[in-house]
Amino acid sequence: MRTTRALAAAGAAVAALGLAAPAAVARDGMGVGPSNIVALPSVIARGGQLTVTVDNCPTGGTMTSDAFPSTTLKPIHGANQTAKGTATINNNARPGSHSITVNCNGQTLTNPVAFTVIGGVQGGIGGSSSTGATPTDIAIGGGLVAAAVVGGGVFWMRRRSEKRI
Repeated sequence: MRTTRALAAAGAAVAALGLAAPAAVARDGMGVGPSNIVALPSVIARGGQLTVTVDNCPTGGTMTSDAFPSTTLKPIHGANQTAKGTATINNNARPGSHSITVNCNGQTLTNPVAFTVIGGVQGGIGGSSSTGATPTDIAIGGGLVAAAVVGGGVFWMRRRSEKRI
């Protein structure tokens, strides 16, 4: 019975010490650095606005990426040591995954695959293309018109010959 009480007391002491140690380190300022970089939306088109939040960045800082210029992170009032920034994706950003590097309190953190840039949408022939009709588009359209004219002519000629009989 005494062994059980001793084990319970030791377990309670270890649990209390384990919960108090991270708080003591945080108050001393040691080990405080940016963490948990979140970029929303995670998939974005060129020219879009990307919102980034960073935990453990109480005074703000900067964020950089090869897809947008260096942008300021500002502390969020009412949020516990969280900073937020909004960046506009460059119009010439390459499609694919991009990283974000955050600098807060002189410490840096990088999220290597924070967000993905998608290229222009090509939804079929001419979909979302701003260059106008290509020679291929014109050839396909002309072929469809010619097929409709020939098909209509054949149908009209067959109806006409049926009336003569």
